[in-house]
Amino acid sequence: MEFRAATRHTACHPTADRTMNELLAAYRYTSNNHAQIEASKVCGCCNCVEIFRPDEIVGWTGLTVQDMDDPKAIGRQTAMCPRCGSEAVLGDGCGFPINAGFLARMNEAWFQRTMIHRPAPKKS
Repeated sequence: MEFRAATRHTACHPTADRTMNELLAAYRYTSNNHAQIEASKVCGCCNCVEIFRPDEIVGWTGLTVQDMDDPKAIGRQTAMCPRCGSEAVLGDGCGFPINAGFLARMNEAWFQRTMIHRPAPKKS
């Protein structure tokens, strides 16, 4: 899936490019994040903006019956939020702040779509 920053935001705010780069960098840690979550002390959800301990996560996606004994496949699992079930969990092991402000910015960008939009389909 390809995303692009909305140009109206970057034109109006000189720090928008830096902010967008930070949010894009953080977003990559919301999938295939089992190892990162295991190395974290606190986690947060970019969808419901709740903060919780990693041991509260009980749901993971991405593992099939065929690869359930494969350590690499286990490490590629994606955490599901224990509060809302979303696959939008970050752990502090990713290096980004896990606090209400940062999670709210991630929520605004990814779930409210005020900063990041899918490109319009090309007209034939």
